[in-house]
Amino acid sequence: MKNFLSCVFIVFTLACNAQTKENSNATASDKDKVVKTPKEWQQCLSPEQYKILREKGTERAFTGKYYDHHEKGTYTCAACKSKLFSSNTKFDSGTGWPSYYQPFNKNAVKTKADNSYGMQRLEVVCAKCDGHLGHVFEDGPAPTGLRYCINSASLDFIKAEDEKKNEGKKEN
Repeated sequence: MKNFLSCVFIVFTLACNAQTKENSNATASDKDKVVKTPKEWQQCLSPEQYKILREKGTERAFTGKYYDHHEKGTYTCAACKSKLFSSNTKFDSGTGWPSYYQPFNKNAVKTKADNSYGMQRLEVVCAKCDGHLGHVFEDGPAPTGLRYCINSASLDFIKAEDEKKNEGKKEN
C-alpha cells in the first residue's frame, strides 16, 4: 500500500509540474483572453452575432454585410475587437462569405478540428475570445493556398483612414 501511495504521489507531482510549466509558457495573448459568461455575451452581441460567435452558427451565403465589401481597412472580431484580417488579404471566393488567404498576424486566429455534419473541417476561432468565425479550407489563392471562409456577423470593420486617424491620436 505504501508503494502504491508513493506512486500516486509521484504521478500527481509530475502532473502538477507539467501544468505549472505549461502555464509559465503562456503568451501575452493568453493573458489577455476575453472571458465572459453566456449572459454577458448576450448583452454585448446581437442575437445573430451570439448565435454565430458563441454557438457556432452560420449565416446564409450572400447575405452578410462583408461578402461583397471592398473598402481598405481591417476586419476585427465583433465580440472582442481583436484585429483578425486585413482587406489586403481579402478575395472573392464566389462562396458568398468573406474570404481571406491569411489572418492579420499568426496569433490572430486559432483553428480547431470540426467533425460536425459528417464533414471534416477546420474551425476558425478568434484567438482572444474563442469566438467562432468560420472555417479554413485548402483551396485558396497564392501565396498561402488557404481560404478563411468567415461569417460577416462575426466581424466588424475599421476603415484604413479611421485607423490612421486613431494612430495619430495615440502618438499625441
